Amino acid sequence: VQLEEAGGGLVQTGGSLRLSCTAFGDIVSVENMAWFRQAPGKEREFVARITWNSAVTTYADSVSGRFAISRDTAKNTMWLQMYDLNPEDTGVYYCTIGLTFTPGYQYWGQGTQVTVTS
Repeated sequence: VQLEEAGGGLVQTGGSLRLSCTAFGDIVSVENMAWFRQAPGKEREFVARITWNSAVTTYADSVSGRFAISRDTAKNTMWLQMYDLNPEDTGVYYCTIGLTFTPGYQYWGQGTQVTVTS
């Protein structure tokens, strides 16, 4: 399984970006897909998650109300729409897949850089 992220870039405070993540390979028993991010000098942190079948979403407090996660199971693709970005949102954004009956996340993308300037 390979995950490919796209859509990162440079944006000013208050701007928007839309990230995508497409899964390639033998995708079976996907429980959920999620986005994490890692800022320079900080640990990787959870951003948002969506369950694959029922599309139930969960967000970190820091992005709730500003970010929206969605997915299309037919395209094996997930998106993260980000609004009202601020410099604290800067970091490398990673998508990941969690499989059914398996704790944690098993596959990770290479990451896409998001930089928000003040």
